[in-house]
Amino acid sequence: MKAFVFPGQGAQFTGMGKDLYDTNPKAKELFEKANEILGFEITKIMFEGTAEELKQTKVTQPAVFLHSVIKAICLGDEFDAHMVAGHSLGEFSALVAAGAMSFEDGLKLVSQRAMAMQKACEAAPSTMAAIIGLDDATIEKVCAEVSSEGNIVVPANYNCPGQLVISGNIDAINAACEKLKEAGAKRALPLPVGGAFHSPLMQPAKDELQAAIEATQFSNPRIPVYQNVDAKAHTDAEEIKQNLIAQLTAPVKWTYEVQSMLADGAREFTECGPGKVLQGMIAKIAKGVEGVTTNGIS
Repeated sequence: MKAFVFPGQGAQFTGMGKDLYDTNPKAKELFEKANEILGFEITKIMFEGTAEELKQTKVTQPAVFLHSVIKAICLGDEFDAHMVAGHSLGEFSALVAAGAMSFEDGLKLVSQRAMAMQKACEAAPSTMAAIIGLDDATIEKVCAEVSSEGNIVVPANYNCPGQLVISGNIDAINAACEKLKEAGAKRALPLPVGGAFHSPLMQPAKDELQAAIEATQFSNPRIPVYQNVDAKAHTDAEEIKQNLIAQLTAPVKWTYEVQSMLADGAREFTECGPGKVLQGMIAKIAKGVEGVTTNGIS
C-alpha cells in the first residue's frame, strides 16, 4: 500500500515551485489564486526571495503548503495514495490532498495559523530544542522534572527513534538540555525558532484558530488521514476538525503515526513537497520492516 506524506515548516527553499509554475498551466492558475487570497505575491518570494524572506512567518507556512498541495494536485492520477499524513503544518496539506477541504480553505487556514502562532510567540519568550540519541521515556521524565508553573518544557515532536524535539520557555529549555546531556543525550541543540510550537504556550493561537477551523467546511476524506495528535487514521470530518484544533498545543506523534501506517500495510512512502526530511525519519522508524521504500516528489 502507498502512503503520501507532507512536510512541515523548515522544508522551504528559494525557487520552490518555480518549475511547476513555468511548465504547468494548472499550477500557475493555483499559484496566482494563492497570491489573490493572501493579498501579496507569495510566488515572488518563493521563486526569488532570500532565505531570510522565506523565513517570515506569513510566508513560510503558506509557501510549504502551496508547494506540497499544488504538486499533489498536478500529479493527477499519479496521486495514487491509499493513506496520507503530514508533519505539523503538513497535516493541512494532507487534508487538502485527501479531499477533506478545498485548496482555498486550506490556504486561508494555514495563513491564519501562521499569524496566530506568530502572535503567541511574541507573547511569551520561548523556543524549542532537538534532543538526539536518547529514548523518549527519559526525555519525558526530565521535562516533567524541570517544568514548573510559568516555566514549562514538554515533548513536542516525536520525529523518529533517537530524535525528539522539546518545546517551552527559554529557561526551562536550557535547564532540560543540561539535564538531558547529563542523562546521556548525544546532542541537545536549541533550534532557531521564534516560539514553543506544539506546547501549552500556543494556547492563544489555538483559541484563535479554533474559531476559523469550526467555521470552515470539511468533508469526509477520500482516503484515511493519519493525524498528529493521536497517530491514528481518521475518515470522519468532525473528528478531523477537532484533532486539527488540538494539534497546536499537542505533540506531533510522527514516530507512532508512521508505525500505525506500517501496521495498516503501508510499504511505499512518497514525500510530496520540498525537501527529504520525512524520508530520513521514515527510514529510521521502519528499520527492520521488510519491503519499505521511500521516495520524494519535490
